[in-house]
Order: sequence, then C-alpha cells, then structure tokens
Amino acid sequence: MVIFRSKLPDIEIPSVGIYQFIFSEEKNVPEDKVMFIDGLTDQRLTFGELKSNSKKFAAGLQDKINFKRGDVLSIISPNQVDYATIIFGTIAAGGVVSPANPTYTVNEYTYQLKDSGSSVIVAHPLSLQVAIKAAAAAKIPESNIFLFGDENIYEYLPYKSLFGDREAIPVEYTPEEAKTTTAYLCYSSGTSGKQKGVETTHLNVISNVLQISKIEIDTSSDMVYIGILPFYHIYALTITMHLIIYFRATCIVIPKFDFEAFCRIIQDYKVNIAHIVPPIILALVKNHKAREYDFSSLQLVISGAAPLSKELSESFYNEFKIKIKQGYGLTETSPVTHLCFTHEIIPGSCGLLLPNIECKLVNENNQEVGINTPGELCFRGPNIMKGYLNNKKANDEVFDEDGFFHTGDIAKVDENGFFYIVDRVKELIKYKGYQVAPAELEAILTSHPAVSDAAVIGVYSEKDATEYPVAYVVTKQKNQCTDEFSEEIKNFVASRVAPHKKLRGGIIYIDEIPKSAAGKILRRQLRKNHL
Repeated sequence: MVIFRSKLPDIEIPSVGIYQFIFSEEKNVPEDKVMFIDGLTDQRLTFGELKSNSKKFAAGLQDKINFKRGDVLSIISPNQVDYATIIFGTIAAGGVVSPANPTYTVNEYTYQLKDSGSSVIVAHPLSLQVAIKAAAAAKIPESNIFLFGDENIYEYLPYKSLFGDREAIPVEYTPEEAKTTTAYLCYSSGTSGKQKGVETTHLNVISNVLQISKIEIDTSSDMVYIGILPFYHIYALTITMHLIIYFRATCIVIPKFDFEAFCRIIQDYKVNIAHIVPPIILALVKNHKAREYDFSSLQLVISGAAPLSKELSESFYNEFKIKIKQGYGLTETSPVTHLCFTHEIIPGSCGLLLPNIECKLVNENNQEVGINTPGELCFRGPNIMKGYLNNKKANDEVFDEDGFFHTGDIAKVDENGFFYIVDRVKELIKYKGYQVAPAELEAILTSHPAVSDAAVIGVYSEKDATEYPVAYVVTKQKNQCTDEFSEEIKNFVASRVAPHKKLRGGIIYIDEIPKSAAGKILRRQLRKNHL
C-alpha cells in the first residue's frame, strides 16, 4: 500500500475532554486577558469571564432545565462575542453542540433540530422567529429557547437568565470516552442529498488544534486574529473557538462580512492573522478602496473552505506583499488535513500533510497511486470524524475496510510532499465556502408543477472566484421556456432555501436530463457540455 505521511514527526495528543484541554492552566495568562472583541461595538470578553460564564451556563443547564450528559444544544446565530460561552458551557455540562446556519429557512432548521436530537436552542434575536417555528415542529418546548443579548423578547429569556452563583465542575472523560464521545454535530451535505450530521469527537478537535499548532509556529498570545468566518462552520469552530483560545490570542469578531468594516477592523485593531475564503481575497484584490487602509500589521492570510487559484493568490501577494497560503480540509476531518508552512508557501498547493495523518491516493479502480499521479484523497488519523450520525449507509460509502475516509476530492502530490487539489469526484457545489447539495435543489425544482425534471451543477465564476448553482430544467410544456418563467423558477427555489443555495448561475432549458442506466443523473456530462 502506498501511504503518504507528514514530513513532520507525529505528536502526542492527550486523551482528555475539550474543556480540560482548552482551559488547561499550563498556558498561564492573566484572567483579564481579552479573548474576544466585537469589531463593531467594541464589546469585550476576557479569559476569566469566558471560563466563569461558561461554567455558570453549564450549571444553569444542569440545574434549571435538567440538561444531561449527551444532550444536544443547538446555536442559531451570526458571530457573537459570547458564542464561545455557549459552546464551552454546553461542553462543560457534558453536552453536544450542534451549530446551525443563521440564514436557514424553517424547514432547513427543523430538519437539523430533528436529526441532531437537539433539546435546547440558543438563538440570536434575528433568528428567533425561525427558531420558534422550527422548535415547534421538532417538539422542543418554548421554555428551552434562549437568546443572545440581554433583552427578553416575547417572553423568551436571554441565555444569561440561566446563570446562578454556582459554577459547574466540567464533565471529565476517560481516554476511551474522549475518543468516542461526540462534542459537535456540524452538518455537511457529503456527496449528495440531505445534510448529514458529522460526529466530531473531543479527541478529533484536540488532535486538529495540536496538528495545526505544529505548522502555525509563529502564533503567540500577542497575536490578533479576525473572526469573519461563520462560527457555525467547522473551519471557524476549530480555528476561532479552539485554536485561538488554545494560543490565548485575541479575536476581533464580525457578525457578517462587510468590505469596509472588514478593512477598518484590520487597520484599527492591528490584526495579524486573517483566516478567510477566496471571495474575500478576490474582493481585496479587485476593490481599490482596500488600498486606503493600513494593513501593515497583517502578517499572514490563510485561505480555506474552497479552492484558491494560483493566479488569485499571486495577485493578492503582488498587490499587498502579505504572505498568503491555503489549507485543505472537510467537516469530516475536523477540518484541516493540509497546510503550508509560513515559510514554505507554494502557490496553488494546499500544503503538506499535518502530523499523525496517513493519506493514500486511489484511482478509479481503487488502486493506490504514487507521486505526481492524480487520485482520490483518502485519510486516516485522529482528526477524522467518528462518522455520520445514525447513517450507516453513508458511513459504509465513505470508510473503506482499512479505516480510510474517502473524501471524493482528486489530488496529486509532488516529490517534496506538497499536495494539489485537481478535481472533485463529489458533486457538491461550493458557493463562497458554503456547501450546496445538487440533490436538494433538484428535489425543490421538481416539486414545481410545471417542471418535469431537473439537474443542478456548479459552474465556476472567475469573476467572483466561486461556484454558482446552475439548474438544467425540463419543462412540461415547450412554451414555458422563457425568461419570465426562469425568474419564476429562481424565485420559487429562493423562497425555500438559505441565501447561499439560490440559483445564481441561472436556468438552462434542456429536452432531457442525461442519466445512467441506473437512473443516476450524469452531472459530469452536463458540466462537460456546459464548458
């Protein structure tokens, strides 16, 4: 078997709970060290407040609403300074956190609540109406819905209403329990269809934090990060909620991306490291207003969640003279598997394997291939998910008999151990780092009374450095193939999905959707013809 391993030596990974690992006294910092700052309001959360408040929240969950070890709490909110309080409070209580996209529709959120088995919700006021309706459908009591902020809304109470004088003693885990106990349930579309709950264990997260820390050797408690990535996404969950706290660094939180606010915050708060996505990098390159801000503090930009082209990374460096590198990972890998050294940035490469990870590349015949030969990326290591929640069929499809997780992405590796993503077996669409499952949109399209069949593919836009969902549609009547009907279809879909799933690539009318003998949509053929 051709197995690729990291150029870095394996590291020792403690088999403990996340709370004990993150708040270990080994990294001694003052209690008044500021960890999170709201970039719009300057609201601050110190290390001491995070520790105390998370344990008070844990105690409130246990004492006031009978929250038990293994229970699931869902968060639906844009980025907040105290997001970490909810996360680590739930973890301290022995619970599981299931973060959700705050732009979800009622149906989308209902599905996640039911599938995850959530029994408690903490919602931002902007997401409250969706949370109320979804909770009712998922049979979650209204008394178990709490709010970010300090105000009561429609008799729904702030999460701090659970605080008392008691600070909970964080639940501890044996080495085996740390390895097998789920800490987070993020939702991934996988290869197709309904979203799947990814069971990320305590050991998975701890492993990835330590793996990344062996590459991010220049990071210290003096560093300032920018928290623009959505906290419900595994990329931010690991980096912003765990790695930054592990380093005892500071994070400037932004609820959502706004170009000028983003630039101003880098300048005013003297941000050193920015974990972002390709569309933000494109905006910085294309928008001349970026030159009006002082980025002299910014030492490093790291791109993830979607492919970053060699051309765009070089354009960014040539424009700003700031180091830029990209990593590779998936929700299922907690998420990072590859990352460049700060001093070894290879344009177009997603970097080197992190420590403790084994990788193999397999061809279409499931045979291992070697250097400079494309093959499907497969991983084995301590950061690989426990599996998809209650989904044996999906687990059997992605894990082979040797325990390797098959990503569906095609890569090659050069003589120096640098990996390059060259194609994707998976038909998942990546819109600005968000996952869009074609099958979900196809199901909505075919529910329209005038549509007899449909297929959805992702088409890359060089202009916006992202993929757009494009729908191929077969109408029941030929005279319906009009621009007006295209707008009707787009609005029909838009009213039923979160914003990132809209058919921004447009509608293409077709006589017949190409399918295999088994009835599987041949999306590759559509992509090839589209080009």
